[in-house]
Parts: sequence; structure tokens; C-alpha cells
Amino acid sequence: MSYTEGDTVLPRNVEEEMEESYLRYSMSVIISRALPDVRDGLKPSQRRILYAMRQLNLSPGAKHRKCAKICGDTSGDYHPHGETTIYPTLVRMAQNWVMRYCLVQGQGNFGSIDGDPPAAMRYTEARLTKSAMALMEDLDKETVEYIPNYDETKKEPIVFPAKFPNLLSNGSSGIAVGMATNIPPHNLHELVKATQLIIDNPEATIDEIMKVMPAPDFPTGGIICGYRGIREAFHTGRGKLTVRGVIRTEEHKVGGGDRQRLVIDEVPYNVNKSRLLERIADLVNSKTVTSISDIRDESDKQGMRIVIDLKRGELSDVVINQIYKFTDMQVTFGCNMLALDNGMPRIMNIKQMIASWVDHRIDVIRARTRFELSRAEARAHILEGFLKALEHLDEVVKLIRASINRDVAKRGLVEKYSFTERQANAVLDLRLYQLTGMERDKIEKEYEELQSKIAHLRSILADELLVRGIIKDELDGVAKHESAHRKTQIIPAEEELQMEDLIADEPVIITISNDDYIKRMPITTFKEQRRGGQGIMGFDLKKGSDAIKDIYVASTHDTLMIFTNLGRVYWVKVWQIPESGRRSKGKPLVNLLSGLSEGEHIAAQLRVRDFCEEEAHILLSTERGIVKKTLLESFSCPRSRGVYAINIDEKDRVIAAHVVRPSQQVMLFTQEGMAVRFDQEQVRAMGRVARGVRGVKLRSEGDCVVSCEVVNGDETLLVVCENGFGKRSNVKHFRQTHRGGVGVRSIITSKRNGCVVGALAVSDRDSVVLMTSIGHTLRLNMQDLRVMGRSTQGVKVVNLKEKDRLIAMQKIEYIEEKITNGKEEA
Repeated sequence: MSYTEGDTVLPRNVEEEMEESYLRYSMSVIISRALPDVRDGLKPSQRRILYAMRQLNLSPGAKHRKCAKICGDTSGDYHPHGETTIYPTLVRMAQNWVMRYCLVQGQGNFGSIDGDPPAAMRYTEARLTKSAMALMEDLDKETVEYIPNYDETKKEPIVFPAKFPNLLSNGSSGIAVGMATNIPPHNLHELVKATQLIIDNPEATIDEIMKVMPAPDFPTGGIICGYRGIREAFHTGRGKLTVRGVIRTEEHKVGGGDRQRLVIDEVPYNVNKSRLLERIADLVNSKTVTSISDIRDESDKQGMRIVIDLKRGELSDVVINQIYKFTDMQVTFGCNMLALDNGMPRIMNIKQMIASWVDHRIDVIRARTRFELSRAEARAHILEGFLKALEHLDEVVKLIRASINRDVAKRGLVEKYSFTERQANAVLDLRLYQLTGMERDKIEKEYEELQSKIAHLRSILADELLVRGIIKDELDGVAKHESAHRKTQIIPAEEELQMEDLIADEPVIITISNDDYIKRMPITTFKEQRRGGQGIMGFDLKKGSDAIKDIYVASTHDTLMIFTNLGRVYWVKVWQIPESGRRSKGKPLVNLLSGLSEGEHIAAQLRVRDFCEEEAHILLSTERGIVKKTLLESFSCPRSRGVYAINIDEKDRVIAAHVVRPSQQVMLFTQEGMAVRFDQEQVRAMGRVARGVRGVKLRSEGDCVVSCEVVNGDETLLVVCENGFGKRSNVKHFRQTHRGGVGVRSIITSKRNGCVVGALAVSDRDSVVLMTSIGHTLRLNMQDLRVMGRSTQGVKVVNLKEKDRLIAMQKIEYIEEKITNGKEEA
């Protein structure tokens, strides 16, 4: 770099220079580009375009002018950032699917809701609308401050007088540096009522405002689902609105038969119609939605109309749910009500925004009143001079005729009749016809009217209630030129669309292998058999003899809480588990769960429908006899990578999980045939990461807990051993003790029986599915197994092949079965 003589070079830290420069840039973007002013709801670029159009006299009744002329004048006089950046802003203010109340009336191609670009500015024309004129009304009455333009050759207003709250009626969006704004539009008639409410009662609450202005009103219509997001936005300035398009169902005849078709009349705000059609077509082509036979866009100048023909026999409600779920026919509008208040960015609630506009309007009315008062007083002063001159008409005429020139005449009037200099000049400018009697009456009448007007203007300045009344009347005047019809509907109860809406609620069987392969099967897959049967093949094995570890019964709408041996819990919707046949291996569970560590395996599963159930707890038990109770509500927030549910000791692992409620008891069964029964109240509730307390005392080092059951006291218990023997006993035969004891004998673990595999609380109407180590399954009805004593050896419940053994059991609660058309249904 070369320097000229006399230059001074100062050392500067590059970090400080970047910080200071970026800060200046940020403030410029925030204040002078991206954010609207809360007073008139406009950004600087919008304000300058409208002001330039006003200077060109492009009122609603004037002839349209070329947009190239408008953009050129705006760029040359006020906004030196190029016509190509000004024209899109001008176009946006003329698009009725973007602006709730357009500020520019366009003539020509200004684009479309399909995303079509507007024609070049040399082809389009524009003029101001009544709404824009209302924003700029009284600009010439010294109501707002003016500042020099960029080259100080002209002046421009820093804000418009804004006769109505434009920021809330038209909304705004913009991205600044480190902040953004997204304000929805509202219905002007509702907004006027809300504003008048604040004017009458500044202490009015936001809930009272919502009674007259319940929600935003988008120019494209649609449906707002629920009041929760509206309340959040209105109360805090931030909130999320769920907005849906409108879909109707029509009947039509095809080939002599009746079919249904869907008609889309309205799409959500800021949604591109052509892209929406492309998305629906993609869903049909990818077979995600299989019920649609044809899609047509029949939109014309009368309005939007997208027709979706359905195949014969398809349910329209299911297709509507799918369209809402997979397309932009349902979107989230994030309200971020950020605007410039006194030059500083500020997030405001709905009341603060209205109150800020009211304060601005009060200042405007007072400034306008002072201007009109000054003009009226000046005119009255002149009329007083006229009246004084008429009183001494002959002397005044004689003095003027005797004067050599105007200055002498003026001096004579001032000195002899005490005229002010302004009055003297006005008298000297009078024409002869104004000295007639008729003209004198006009002057006196005008003077009286001026005195009345001056008194009224002074009363306005002295009484704020009169100012507020004027604002209310002017708001009514603006609103009467706009339609009161609300475009956007509101659904009172928010209903978040869930995938469960598209899936039948039915019971299924879930199986998990030792290698953590999982699959879902219809409950009718396993045929119920008599006691002593060998079962059917229910699981094809991988190489390496992957034995089945667990089997579980749940509903497709349930949440499956999956607990691992290391004490972590994961959440999976049952319908998300892939459905497979009996001989299929299923899918690796690791593909459904994220975050499983090495050596972590599935230990227990728990079916949950409602996490907000009062006084419900989750009870976890471990192999070493530890039990722990935690509020069910503590697990109501699913995490994709799971959370810790219990702090596990080294060499211990989770074996069972249950939901427990007041007055229930807990029973723990050991591998060596012992059982302990105690009240669940003996286990105090703990946090998720606590360790728990001792539930049973193991008799030997090799013993362990194999089952945990929650009972009410009137059930029977099925205890099964690995060699296929088992028995049913009454719960009452197991005496209730304190937790931590050794317990009583549940079944004799002889050489014939083998060790205990598990125990279940069952009734006569229940069935139990037993699984063997080679993958065979047997569904056993409990009516076929009589109730026996507590310490007997039991009977054979399943015939096992050589070297086979029982490894898992699961209860299937009673499901009414019936025969329809010769087929068994459950």
C-alpha cells in the first residue's frame, strides 16, 4: 500500500477492528434494514418506496405509473441500494396472498402463489392503495420528524403517522444479525376493536383482548389448530401456531359409481401451491399414499381449487390425515414478535405492540393539532386586522392614498392603528371588492368559525381523553373501507396429528431374541393348544442358534419402554417395530434404538399408554434382588438416546419392570424356588438415577432373581421350571412379609423340574406363551391348568425335545375371540 505525504498510520489490533466493524454492520442491519418499526409497521425500504410514490402523486384515484419509474425515483432520492433490490419489495406489497391489506395496487404480472416471478419492472405499473394513504395521511402537518436523505438533497420521514396499526394488520418478517422477526397478520376489524379496548382501558388484560381478536388472520385463509400457541404469542411475543389448509370432500360419479374426491380451497400462509402439488405427486409415486388416483389444479381467477381423486372404496379421512402429515398442508408458523421500539429491537406481546402504536398516534394527533392551531391562530390574526381596517375604512383608505409607497403605508398603519406587520401587509394586499358589505359578513363569519375551531383545538391539547376519542373515530373510518370477513378459521382444541391416527389400534405380539432381534406379529399368529402340546415353530434362527429371550404383548398405539441390563431406558412406539411373519428373524433392535453401548442388551419391556397417570410408579428389579420405585411421570419426556432409570451395581443387571399402583404387592421369585411378597409402599419413591433398596435376600451365591410380579392378592401364580414342569398356586398361599427377607418356597426345584425359569400372575381367562431354547412356542390356556399347593412339584406343561429347555414365558391377557366367515379373528 502506498501512502501520500502527511498521512498518519496508526497501529490497530485486527480483532478490535473486526469487532467494531461487525458491530456497526449489525446495528445497521437491525435498525436500518431488516426490522420494522412498531409505530407504522414498515421497514426503511418499504417506507421509502411508499413515500416516493406519494411524491409522484400516485394516489388511489390517480393513473398507474411504471414500476421502473417508481423504483428509479426511490433509488435515486431515498434508497441508494439499486432498483433490483427495491422492485421485489414493491412487488411484495402488492401481492394479496402475502399482504393481508395491500399497500400497493399493481397492474400487470406481479407473480402468483405458485411461485411464478413477476414481470420486469418496465412492464408493470402501480399506485397506492387507501391503506397506504391512511399510513401517510397528515405527513404535511408536521406530525413526524424528517431527516435529510443520503445525499442531503431532500428530506424523508423517519416514520409515518400511521392511521391504523399496520404492523399487526399486515405482519412482517425479516432476518437481522443475531435476531429475526416473524409477526403474523391480523383482521383489521378485530384489531380496531382490540385497539379501542386498550384506548378505553389501558389496564385491559391480554385475555380480554383475545375475546375481540382471538387469533391472527392470514391472507390465504386456512385453519389455526388450537389456542395454546396463540396464547403464548399474545402473552410473551413468542409462540408456535399450527396452521392447516382447508380440504373438503366431494362426491362425484365415475363409470356409474360414486366416488369421493378431495378439494383444497386454501393453503397455509407462505406455502407455494405448485410445490405442494409436486409433494403430493411424489407421495403417490413413492407409494407412501396409495389411495389417490389423480391430481389436478383447477385454480382460476375465481380462486384456488386443487382436486384429488380417490380410488374406489378409499376412506377420505385417512387420505386427509396423510396429506396433513406428509405435506405442507400443515405447517408451523413460529411467531417472533420483534420490532423496533424507540430505535431499539424489542420482543413485545400483543398488548405492548398496540399500546406502542397508541402512544405514537397520541403524539401524532397532538402534533397535528398544534399545527392546525398555529394555522388557525395565524389566520384569525389576519382576520382581526381585516375587521379593524373595516372599522376605520375611510381613514385607512385615506392613509394609503396619501402614502408615497408601500413601506410608508405599512409604517403608517402600524403606528396609527396598532396593526402588526403581518396584519398591515394583509390589509395592503386586500382587493377593492373585499371591502364590500357582503365580503365583510364573510370575514366576520370566518372569524367566528375560527374562534370556535381554536377553542376546540386547545381543548384537545388540554384533554387526553379527547385525543383518544379522535383515534377511535379515525380507526372506525379506516376499518369501514375494509371487509370484516375473517379468512382464517380457528379450531378450539389443539389436535396434534400423530401417526397413530393412521394405524389401527390392535393387540400384537413382540418377540426379542438373545441377539436383540425384534419383530411384531399379529396376536392370532400363535394358535392356542392343549396342555402337553409341542407348539409350532415361531422363530427362524440365525446361524449360531439365536434363542428367543422374551415375548411381549402390547397394542400398536402403546409406547414400549425398553430397559437394558445396564439400567438405561429407551422409548419405541409399538407401530414403529416392523411387522414380520412367524419364521422371520425380525430387525436388529439397535436399528430402532440409538446409543446402545457395548455389552448392553434388552432386559425388560413395559407397555405404557398414559405417562400422566396419578400415583403410578415404575418398579425395577435386578438379578441380585434390588428393587427401585420411580414416578411414571418422570419418564414422560422421551429422549432419542435414552436415559438412566437405575444405578446398577457391578455384576448386577435389570431383569423386570412393572407399573405399580397403591395397595398392590410386589413378589420376587428366585432361581432356586423361593418367593417373597411385600407391600409396594415399603419401597419409597426415588429419582431416576438412584440405586434402589434390597427386595429379597438370596440364599446362596449362585442364586438369583428370575421374575418380579405385581399382584393385588386375588390372582394365581404360574411358576414354570426349565424342564417343562410348572404349577398354579394362589397368591394368598404366599404369606406377606417385609422386603429383604428370604421368603417361602414357590416350587420344588428337583432334578425332574430343574431351576425356575419364571413366574406370572394369571387368571383363568389368560393365556401364556412359552418359548423354548430352539425357538418353539406354545400358547397355553390357564383353564387347562388346575390350581395346586404352594410347595408341590407341579405337572408337565410342555413336552420338550431332547436337549431343549424352556427359556421364557409371557402372559397374554384375555382377548375375546369369534368366528367370522369361517375364519378365526381376535
